[in-house]
Amino acid sequence: MNIIIVGCGRVGRTIAKQLDKEGHSITVIDKDSEALGAIAGTQNVMGLQGNGATFAMLREAGIKESDLMIAVTASDELNLYACLIAKNSGAPKTIARVRNPEYIYDVPKLKEELMLSLAINPEQICAQELSRLIKFPGAVEIDSFAKGAVDLIKVKVSSSSALANRKVVDCANLFKEGLRICTVERGKECFIANGDLEIMPGDVISIVSESTTASRLFKKIGVINAKSRHVLILGGSKIAFYLAKSLSESGINVKIIESSRERCEELSEKLDDVVVLHGNGMNQELLMSEGIEYADAVVTLMDTDEENIIVSLFAKDVNSDAKVITEINEISFSIIDSLPLDSVIHPKHLTGQYIIQYVRALQNSVGSNIETLHSICNDQAEALEFKAREDSMAIGVPLAMLGLKPDLQIVCITRNGKIIIPTGKDTIELGDSVIVVTKHKGLFDLKDILK
Repeated sequence: MNIIIVGCGRVGRTIAKQLDKEGHSITVIDKDSEALGAIAGTQNVMGLQGNGATFAMLREAGIKESDLMIAVTASDELNLYACLIAKNSGAPKTIARVRNPEYIYDVPKLKEELMLSLAINPEQICAQELSRLIKFPGAVEIDSFAKGAVDLIKVKVSSSSALANRKVVDCANLFKEGLRICTVERGKECFIANGDLEIMPGDVISIVSESTTASRLFKKIGVINAKSRHVLILGGSKIAFYLAKSLSESGINVKIIESSRERCEELSEKLDDVVVLHGNGMNQELLMSEGIEYADAVVTLMDTDEENIIVSLFAKDVNSDAKVITEINEISFSIIDSLPLDSVIHPKHLTGQYIIQYVRALQNSVGSNIETLHSICNDQAEALEFKAREDSMAIGVPLAMLGLKPDLQIVCITRNGKIIIPTGKDTIELGDSVIVVTKHKGLFDLKDILK
């Protein structure tokens, strides 16, 4: 697909990088020549310097021949205007980033009036992910498939877990009701889980489950899942606002510590049931006095990655039972994976994944067969959702007879709303959604899972 991206900030660069990996033709427009030079030097994208909200610039970028235009500058108003100009210049599909909380209730009307295909709020998407992790404290990461009906949940195996020191095939007997172990991460290694693989304490495993039953089944296998009742948020960003709003509406007690008095006043006005305190989230005495050692969850959303990492490590040190979630935007050193952090959230990556899922849906309408794709195991493996079509050679054959590629596993089948954790006797039927976990990259169709 020919895709134009207006805005070369963190989100724009991330989207361009991920879409380029998937083989799309990408043109990025920005006024900042240095930002354009940085991305053009590392990715196979075209960079154009200028104002992406003008007819002339969009014509130069080839708007009439494009399939999609994405506006992700720092200005909501500029993004909306750019999409309006793009639509009037011939772009069939447009996506605008809209971040201002004041526009929350206007988005449906804006989409209608400006003929937007999608209005995306990165902070709100991030807050939704954080809320899911807080409400499921045992999870390190959660990815969804089958329109939210199936979850791929990453958890760390403790020495007291019912899964510890058992082979995968033996673990299956513990949860006949519908869980499937998909991958096992041990140090820097990633394994597609086969029956003979033994799960060790300290392993990080990914498990597929029906969303509605995941909580009950995870309790059964010893994954801590007590509901968070007291949450401490450090930093009063837009993400903090959306998260606090969501949690308080669920009956969870929320406290925010923010260093800007002006921002504290804004949050206090908008969040009736949330305690907002003016203070420095890096102040150890303040954190202790506000009960960090008793909180069920601590979320660090401060201005820098370094601050978030340091305070998260401190929180884990004084309260080992708390669910600690760390926001990281810029730092990409591999050492982050070795730190004792519960969950790390990358807002720009979440936004990129959200847009890429939309792009895949567009492709699906013109022949592509990937419904959903998530990178897992530190990008060493992928979880993909395919739709079974008439021309698929996999239809009607028992899974045990399919001749699948090595390092690949069919982990779930969705048929007419029913979730099936398959065995070798099950078959794929026309119209099924099929979730596959594999270390092979570049699978585009269900037939690609076969040898």
